[in-house]
Amino acid sequence: MSDAPQTDVPTTGTAEGEEPPYDVVVLVEQELSAGDAERIAALHRGITEETGAVVRYHLLLPVDDAAAAVHAAMGSMASQDALAAPAPPPQDLAEVDGALREEAQRRLGASLDAMAGAGAQAAGATVPGPPVDALRSTVSAVGAREAVVITERHVVAEFLSVDWASRAQRHLGIPVLHLVEHETFAEQAGDPGGVTGL
Repeated sequence: MSDAPQTDVPTTGTAEGEEPPYDVVVLVEQELSAGDAERIAALHRGITEETGAVVRYHLLLPVDDAAAAVHAAMGSMASQDALAAPAPPPQDLAEVDGALREEAQRRLGASLDAMAGAGAQAAGATVPGPPVDALRSTVSAVGAREAVVITERHVVAEFLSVDWASRAQRHLGIPVLHLVEHETFAEQAGDPGGVTGL
């Protein structure tokens, strides 16, 4: 049994002479905007036009860590009072975790709507564990030919090559494209932290 998140993209067989689907796994840090979705879809329109292959997107959106969120909030309050942040009770963590999962589902739904608005066939899943592990297992499970990682700009992480895209490139045997959310291709190409990969 696979550890890959289930993205529910239809896995219809290909008829004889029909081009197999072109599966792309997309790891997103935040909810996709309409512009982000359009840029992703634009990357692959030529594939369908040239080969007839249907491009299928598998979106993965990480769920924020409840303990980290609670500790960060309590830490900022504690620093104002110059006190150490106490460990939150388990029921508080469970409540925060539930709220974070609901928020991740909402953001995933909005991202899938954005992809549909861009004319793309997409399904997705939220990821409660390490994002790059989920990316790797999903790429393997669906036989993806490409991965796209969309994040905010993380200058230090990118400089040290410990960001998601750099880590994915080391572990996947397929092209990995790193895009910065809410920036056009031209904006990203003019900055070394923008379009990377391939």
